[in-house]
Amino acid sequence: MSLEDKLAATRTASAGRIPPDRQAIMHRATEDLRKSGILERITPAGSHAPTFELANHDGRRVSSAELFSRRADGVVVLPRILVTLLPA
Repeated sequence: MSLEDKLAATRTASAGRIPPDRQAIMHRATEDLRKSGILERITPAGSHAPTFELANHDGRRVSSAELFSRRADGVVVLPRILVTLLPA
C-alpha cells in the first residue's frame, strides 16, 4: 500500500470518528494555513536543511552542523511531532 493510499484510508477512518463540528474546525484551520502561503515556504523534500541550533534534553546546545559531522553519510532524520489540542 502506498503512502497516498494509507493517508486516504486514515482520512476516511477519521471522518467517521471525529464529530462534524470538530471536522469543520480542522478544515477551516487547514484552509487558513493554505491561504497564508505557508506551502510556498516549505523546504522541498531532498533539499538541504537550513542550519539551526536547539537545546537537547539536558539543555546543552546542539547545532545541525555538529549532527551532520557525526554522520558518515551526512543524513540526519528530524522527527516532527505535531500535537493538536481541541477544546473538550
